[in-house]
Amino acid sequence: MMATPIRKPPAGPPGTPGRPADLTGQDVRWLAWHEAQSHALIGREVRDLGDAVLLHDASDREPFWNRLAGVDWPTGAAAFDRRLTEALALFAGLDRIPHVWPMPGFDEPGDLTARLLAHGFEDFGGGLLMALDPARALPPPVHDGGGGVQVERLHRLSGERAAEAARAIAAVLLTSFTVEPERRVAIELEAVLGLASDAYHAILVRVDGVPAAVARRTTFAGASYLSSIGTDPAFRGRGLGRLVTGLAVADAVAAGSRWTYLGVFEDNVIAQSLYGSLGFVAIGGVAPDLLLRP
Repeated sequence: MMATPIRKPPAGPPGTPGRPADLTGQDVRWLAWHEAQSHALIGREVRDLGDAVLLHDASDREPFWNRLAGVDWPTGAAAFDRRLTEALALFAGLDRIPHVWPMPGFDEPGDLTARLLAHGFEDFGGGLLMALDPARALPPPVHDGGGGVQVERLHRLSGERAAEAARAIAAVLLTSFTVEPERRVAIELEAVLGLASDAYHAILVRVDGVPAAVARRTTFAGASYLSSIGTDPAFRGRGLGRLVTGLAVADAVAAGSRWTYLGVFEDNVIAQSLYGSLGFVAIGGVAPDLLLRP
C-alpha cells in the first residue's frame, strides 16, 4: 500500500502539467520523496526525516536502494556537521554504506556536494533529473500495428498473467541493461508485486511475439515517475524506445500528472537526446552519486 504523502506537493492547478522552470527547492525535494515512494512499492521503506528522505531496503545491500535524497540541511558548519553525524549514525544502524544523492541548485546547503566530498565521500558517477515541459511535449505517438509490433499496457494483473508479464519485462531489462542473470528473479518479483498495485503501469512492446522494449510508469499523488525504460539490443534502431517512452508520457499526462519526470545517467547521451526530443528538460545540474566507503 502506498504511504500517505507527508511532504507537501508542488503548488498548481490539479491535473495541469507544471513548467520545470517554476520548480523550487521544496518542489524538487518533493519529487525526491515521490521517487523514493515509487521504489518502495514492493516493500522497501521510505522515511521522511523532515530535512531529507531515506530509501531503505532491508533485504538488499545495493546502495541504489539505500540512500538519502531531498536534503535540506543547515548552512552553519556546526549544525551541518551535527546533522551529518546523525545521518552517518542512521546508516550505521541500518548496516548500510552512507549514500547521498545531492541535487545541485536545489538541495541545501548550496555547497552540499563539496562539503560531503570534504568529509570523505566519493563521487561514483552523475545523473540528471529530467522533467516534462508541457510547452515542448509532443503529441502521443501513433502506432498502426505494422511490422509485427504489438503494444501491451500492463496494469493490475495477478496470477499467471502477472507472472508472464513479469517474465517478459525481465527479459527486456536483463538484455537492455546487461544485468547479471542472477538478478532475474528479483526483477520478476518486483514486477509481479508492482503489477498488483494501482500506481504501477508498464508498457511492453513485442515484435512478432518476442518482448522487445519496455517502460514503467509509477503514478500517484499527482505525479508520474518513469523508469526501467529499455530496448533489447536485437531490436534497437526501430524507434521502439521512443514508442514506449512516448506512450508512457502520454498516459501520464492523460492520468492528470502535474509532473512527469525521470532520471538518466550523465554518460547516457543517447537516452538524454531521446528524452529531450520528447519534451523533457534537465532540472538543476548533474547530481553526483556520493558514497562513504569504509
